Amino acid sequence: MQALNPEEIERYQQDGIVVPAKGFDPATVAAMHAKLDSFLVDQGITDADYVPDIIERDPSWLDYAVRPEILDAVAQLIGEDIIVWGSALFCKAGKGGRATPWHQDGHYWPIRPLETVTAWIAIDDVNTENSCLRVIPGSHRDRVSYSHDTDNSDAIILNQVLKPEHLEGAPPRDIELAPGRFSIHDVYLVHGANPNNSGKRRAGMVFRYMPATSHFDRELAAQQVREMGVLDLSRRKLHLVRGVDRTGRNDIQR
Repeated sequence: MQALNPEEIERYQQDGIVVPAKGFDPATVAAMHAKLDSFLVDQGITDADYVPDIIERDPSWLDYAVRPEILDAVAQLIGEDIIVWGSALFCKAGKGGRATPWHQDGHYWPIRPLETVTAWIAIDDVNTENSCLRVIPGSHRDRVSYSHDTDNSDAIILNQVLKPEHLEGAPPRDIELAPGRFSIHDVYLVHGANPNNSGKRRAGMVFRYMPATSHFDRELAAQQVREMGVLDLSRRKLHLVRGVDRTGRNDIQR
């Protein structure tokens, strides 16, 4: 049985995001909660609004990235040759929160051709009250990287903010997820999140998947740091989790 049915694939193509019907089982959700708690303590992390590179910090996080519930769905969207190239934790504490500004991920990702998807996995209940992911449905369809402004304000998590004129179109949609459910969204999709001042934690993790027909260009990543002041991705480890590296140019982690 396919992870995504034809209607879900069509929804992804139209909206740029899909929430598969099947998420993680309760035992896996409980394990994620326990792992998150111990991870934050072990890493000495007090500000967990955005924690990049959780696989680099603790390789056992990769076990969740390769779960068939996610990987089978990703394969239907980008093909059977898959590289996990990024991971992060978003754990908004519920007070004094920072916003995630409207942005496109691919604006500063050194993947050419730029084809990649993100799985956003809920560890807690994630809803409008505690600042769930918000998206502009259909904003991915033109396959355009829109212009962004640089904003180094402490009130936001990322410093790349989409110019307001690119927010016209469909109204924002809130992506509410129960623990263990996940969404998958396209690299060109415009998205963000409000600050979380609900008093309730909002924890989720993300994994980034690229087709192994694309090249992760480390020289381009270093150039983007110099020119844009974005997060340095040039040393990201690449994990081939299914199939083969079709380009022969990606330095896969062994």
